[in-house]
Amino acid sequence: MVKLQRALISVSDKQGIAELARILNRFNVEIIASSGTAELLKKARIPAKKIESISSFPEILGGRVKTIHPKIFGGILSRRTKADEAELRKHKIKPIDLIVVNLYPFKETASKTEDMKSIIEKIDIGGVALLRAAAKNFERVAVVSSPKQYAALMDELIQSNGRISFSTRERLAVEAFSETAAYETIISQFFWRKFSTESFPEKFTASFEKIMDLRYGENYQQKGSFYKEPAVKEPCIAIAEVMNGKQLSFNNIFDADAAIELVKEFREPAAVIIKHGNPCGAASSNSVSDAFRKALACDPASAFGGIIAFNRKCDTATAKKITSFFNEIVIAPDFDSVALNILKRKKNLRVLRVNGLDRQFSYSDEFSFKKVVGGLLLQERDTKGISSRDLKFVSKKKPSKKELSSMLFAWRVAKHAKSNAIVLAKENQTIGIGAGQTSRVEAVKIAIGKAGKRAQNSVIASDGFFPFADSIELAAKAGVAGLIEPGGSVKDEEVVKAANKAKISLVFTGIRHFRH
Repeated sequence: MVKLQRALISVSDKQGIAELARILNRFNVEIIASSGTAELLKKARIPAKKIESISSFPEILGGRVKTIHPKIFGGILSRRTKADEAELRKHKIKPIDLIVVNLYPFKETASKTEDMKSIIEKIDIGGVALLRAAAKNFERVAVVSSPKQYAALMDELIQSNGRISFSTRERLAVEAFSETAAYETIISQFFWRKFSTESFPEKFTASFEKIMDLRYGENYQQKGSFYKEPAVKEPCIAIAEVMNGKQLSFNNIFDADAAIELVKEFREPAAVIIKHGNPCGAASSNSVSDAFRKALACDPASAFGGIIAFNRKCDTATAKKITSFFNEIVIAPDFDSVALNILKRKKNLRVLRVNGLDRQFSYSDEFSFKKVVGGLLLQERDTKGISSRDLKFVSKKKPSKKELSSMLFAWRVAKHAKSNAIVLAKENQTIGIGAGQTSRVEAVKIAIGKAGKRAQNSVIASDGFFPFADSIELAAKAGVAGLIEPGGSVKDEEVVKAANKAKISLVFTGIRHFRH
């Protein structure tokens, strides 16, 4: 461990920097600082030299150029070799042992304004170069890229009398390269979305920020962590506030996401229940309490240990019903005080508040992607909705107004069930769901079996087209009144004939909702 002699500090976020500089000063570390940081340290009565006093060159172009100079970067990039040390002496350059930099707030600026001049000025050039140079030379230089690192660094300096260990320098270098990579990714994505005419970029990079490490991944033998997208605004699991219960697991987060995305389909009060990524009950009504009652009635056995989501405030009556049996998670935009106290009596029940579920919101234009070994599948999100105006009525019998409403409801739910997916619904309430089957007719059998006698006068939504008439015949025997499906099969004519023979209505949407 080599004692620090010289540090360069240039920070946009000045939180905590005076405390760190004070510790450096205690160990007689010479501090070099950019003008704004130097002024702050001067007010705190901490000695610091301005960069221009080292470089013998002033900040120019309104601060666009201030740290990029051979006397700065030579001091950072020099190695402990005789040749490098001789060259430093020749050019009167002193080594710099510590770089403390955080970057201009590009992400925050771009999320608050559309003024391109303001956004462009928040693209950091010198800061990124300083971080990369110091991280490259981690064998000699320590690099600090976030105020979150200050506390641990100060503790180490105090314990080691002004020294920083090699292992710490290694760790800080990793974090610095991650910081610059994420920063460049955010800028790249912003400019691609702003100016590119391509649907998908030639090189796709994504930036995520860790929320927390998880106890394990999908299974006990797998490690896992949870990350969020920068500046996310849309209501989602990544911004959920945990108000009660133990830490969320990998599978909890995955299922909670499924519940939130389904309940976002509805503008009227709605309740959904998710189990293993699939809906096992969903309903909309004039209140969340009634919606939950109806959703639970769909498949109460599968609902045990499930994830519940509402798009309105959870009230006392609903909370009492929730706590009457075992549930993993309950999600709502808010909870009344009595309801929250009732839910908190269940110590292991995770209670999540997701702001915005009860308000109008815009879907973000982020991509949906799935990792495969050796590659990545990238696509637009499936956010397309339909109305009655989009439908093609292909059977002789037309659905009644009530049946049509139920069809559109079932279609929204089927969109969130794993394919092959079949949803039976009646009056904005699911009564039977068959999901994730390798055969569509088997999914029909499962859904009808769960519905039982309730299938009479219900409707069916299918996420994909019916390839044969067998599913129509099963639906007719169960008393189903109508079906909604994408259409587009080579057997469409056969399917329409079966619907006409059974005297049930058949509606094509023209779009499908496969979910794998």
